[in-house]
Amino acid sequence: MSSESSHRVLLVDDDAGLLRLLSMRLSAAGYAVNAVESAEEALGQLSMFRPHVVITDLRMDGMDGMGLFDAIQQRRPTLPVIMLTAHGTIPDAVTATSRGVFSFLTKPFDSKELLEHVERAVKLGGEAPGPATRQDEAWCKDIVTRSPLMQDLLSQAKLVAESDASVFIHGDSGTGKELLALAIHMASTRYDKPFVPVNCTAIPEPLLESELFGHTRGAFTGATRDHKGLFQAAKGGTLFLDEIGDMPLTFQAKLLRALQERTVRPVGATESVPVDVRVLSASHRDLEAAMELGNFREDLYYRLNVVALEVPSLAERREDIPLLAGHFLERLKHSGKKRVTGFSPDAMELLVSAPWPGNVRQLYNVVEQTVALSTTPVIPATLVQRALRNKEGEILSFAEARGRFEREYLTQLLQITDGNVTQAARLAGRNRTEFYKLLRRHHLSPALFKEPRA
Repeated sequence: MSSESSHRVLLVDDDAGLLRLLSMRLSAAGYAVNAVESAEEALGQLSMFRPHVVITDLRMDGMDGMGLFDAIQQRRPTLPVIMLTAHGTIPDAVTATSRGVFSFLTKPFDSKELLEHVERAVKLGGEAPGPATRQDEAWCKDIVTRSPLMQDLLSQAKLVAESDASVFIHGDSGTGKELLALAIHMASTRYDKPFVPVNCTAIPEPLLESELFGHTRGAFTGATRDHKGLFQAAKGGTLFLDEIGDMPLTFQAKLLRALQERTVRPVGATESVPVDVRVLSASHRDLEAAMELGNFREDLYYRLNVVALEVPSLAERREDIPLLAGHFLERLKHSGKKRVTGFSPDAMELLVSAPWPGNVRQLYNVVEQTVALSTTPVIPATLVQRALRNKEGEILSFAEARGRFEREYLTQLLQITDGNVTQAARLAGRNRTEFYKLLRRHHLSPALFKEPRA
């Protein structure tokens, strides 16, 4: 089988004959192909099939190719889209490519040329890891997920890791920003050099310059020896500045100069020292708002924010809650003597339904508390309720989740339940007949969400 066998292509065309022909040619070239006859159906397949490239007709009934491209851009901005049309004109091609379409081919097209375009798109588009294979990748092995949002984020992280660009990671407290920073480091060419995390809120302002830049012996009272500082400790590797939004304004100018000149001057020294580090930063704060208030330097913001990544909250990736709860449970079981085997169905429904203002960190604390207090192998809902310290919540009804989030809501339910329609319908507050109608409306097949049998 060819080297492309692990790459997935989503085909979209309302011409059934052409769809079959394209599927045969791409399959023969070693690609995994999913062929659908409408843009709406393609969007329904996007989350589970996880294509590396999309090939779509421009002119189709209902949503056309450019409409599909715009919808894909909202969900997977790095996913390459190749556009096909029998009505190709120069204005069409210029419009498509100027808006970010990867390439534009006019029917009838040469099969060899199409395969060349697909090969280039796969190489330039980066990996789009599938739910069954992503966990095997060493660079992001500590990130437990099957969420399309997180998998899109990891695809972007893998792409940016290949460069030395500064990355700013934004997300609520407890979402796992440091884990993402570590994954970027492990996917980069600096993976065998130090990864040095620094919590900017944990270092008192008077010590910040000394901790980051170092100091010389006798520079101040208590400086009994030379100290290299964290920039030099990360030599050749990555320095992760967590909660950069809390850095004192008085120190921001010094950090900016160090980043621009790639040198640091230890406290008490007369000469600067060159440093070779990649800087990643993160904050839960809105730095643009902080700039407007004068609390964060605009020049430093743009130096740090060459590429911005947004980590979703746990409430936005509820399909990961059973995975994470099981992962934490296994970790805690091995660290103690408790023989806890899992959560009761009611307990798991409480976990999935909770608001999680503290995100993944709060979920870990809840699992830890329930394991510590459980007197039975299966953790009951009462312990989870006590740990949550909250009234019992419910998953949003379908009416509340309708509109633009309708498809994502149904996808999450099927992922949480591994394609069990009865359970998914119960969580949604719908009977099976109604639920099946909703799935058909969005071209979602429960079979795609079921775990393959060994």
